[in-house]
Amino acid sequence: MTPFNLHVLTAVKPFFDGQCVSLVVPTPSGMYGIMARHSNFVGSVVTGEMKITLEDGQVIVAAVADGIVKVEEGDVLVLVDTAERPEEIDENRAKAAYEKAMEDSARERGVREYYAAQARLARAMNRLKVKRADRYRRHE
Repeated sequence: MTPFNLHVLTAVKPFFDGQCVSLVVPTPSGMYGIMARHSNFVGSVVTGEMKITLEDGQVIVAAVADGIVKVEEGDVLVLVDTAERPEEIDENRAKAAYEKAMEDSARERGVREYYAAQARLARAMNRLKVKRADRYRRHE
């Protein structure tokens, strides 16, 4: 497989900068795959699991939050609010964030607060899913 340049940046730090042979990102319409020589493209990234496959076959999995992906002239840029490897996720903290977001969602408040709580809930659920899936992959 032919490698291509990938840059994944979060709001606070670079997550990945190097060569890979494939990238799969979560989008509003489902999982979107990118390989070398992909046509130019700009799309949105939603909260979910991103997978980067390196030349040696190693797969880097990350829980990502909303952002964008851009393919231009063979280079791929992913800008997301957050990107965390499973080993970086504190499961207890993610559970606490999930429970707090559930409580916030259940309260009757304004529309803006409701949607903010729903976004926090989605992020917490995604972090737990990625962490637990990693645990399962390690025991296969």
